[in-house]
Amino acid sequence: MIYLDSAATSFQKPAAVRYAVCEAMGTMSSPGRGGYESAMLAAEAVLDCRTALADLFCVKDPERVVFTSSATHGLNAAIRSLVRPGDPVVISGYEHNAVWRPLWGIGADIRVAASPLFEPEAAVEAFRRMLPGAKAAVCTQVSNVFGYILPIREIAALCREEGVPLIVDASQGAGSVGLDFDGLGCAFAAMPGHKGLLGPQGTGVLLCRDSRVEPLLYGGTGSMSREAAMPDFLPDRMEAGTHNVPGIAGLLAGVRWLQMRTCPAVLYHERALLAAFSAALADDSRVRQFRAKDPSQQAGVLSVQLRGLDCEEAAARLAERGVAVRAGLHCAPLAHRTAGTLEEGTVRFSFSPFNTEREVLLAARAVKDILK
Repeated sequence: MIYLDSAATSFQKPAAVRYAVCEAMGTMSSPGRGGYESAMLAAEAVLDCRTALADLFCVKDPERVVFTSSATHGLNAAIRSLVRPGDPVVISGYEHNAVWRPLWGIGADIRVAASPLFEPEAAVEAFRRMLPGAKAAVCTQVSNVFGYILPIREIAALCREEGVPLIVDASQGAGSVGLDFDGLGCAFAAMPGHKGLLGPQGTGVLLCRDSRVEPLLYGGTGSMSREAAMPDFLPDRMEAGTHNVPGIAGLLAGVRWLQMRTCPAVLYHERALLAAFSAALADDSRVRQFRAKDPSQQAGVLSVQLRGLDCEEAAARLAERGVAVRAGLHCAPLAHRTAGTLEEGTVRFSFSPFNTEREVLLAARAVKDILK
């Protein structure tokens, strides 16, 4: 199988990730629940992962790195900490349902700062117009549909000027596109562990500016056990219940692999694969590619439409040829509405550090075959 769906889940992972998960299951229990060896090993793994993530994302205090079950979990916690019913909230035109649906569920006044695809200056201006009077803002770092890298630094600066707390959805950028959390000055940043960070499914991370965050779950934390209220300090305030220690151990292995390889090197590799794949299809007028003219505006994700072929049917035919991709709306109807692809959807090819040029050229040949 040629796996080109890493924007959904990084199926290919470093061997150390699988080893770390199995090792944790055989040697670790629960952190903060005892002073015996298996509990201490678990506590060490959790702290090491928290510290590695803090280093990767420029968070001075590792205690502000909170473990979640997913990016969706983290985004819900961040949004519910800042937004109340009726509050005006500004979002980009490229948000995932993990942002749109929680805001809708709360009853927020959702204001979409829509701007054309791969036009960062227009995105900044759209936020500039919308931010006055807003209670919060949410912006994805990288579109999961188009790989579009939004101008998050400029948008964060606007939010600081207006005194509007910003939530960054780093789901698609974490592990390749750099994120300086403390430098951005945003309130929160959420990401999954199972995409670019190369960890197992069921892991996620929420970076917090401070402890003013509302937990979604209440329960045991191993601390302040006499009190009915949740602890008022991080990370305990946000980590009720037993940690996913095997998942966190696997995530630590993924993060360490990235630290050795470096995020810029991963981004360079994925962009090179995108360029090779795109070039192989450039002479076929039946393939509409959503590609930035400036390569610096796009991460390793490329959406296409195939003339005369439904996107779901195209993905099914590619699967028959051993090419794994995703088709449809990718849980991001706002992005498709903004780009004008809501009715048809797209076929999405997303690349990983473990794909090769040979694989992407074979995938391009498969696209041409199904168009015959």
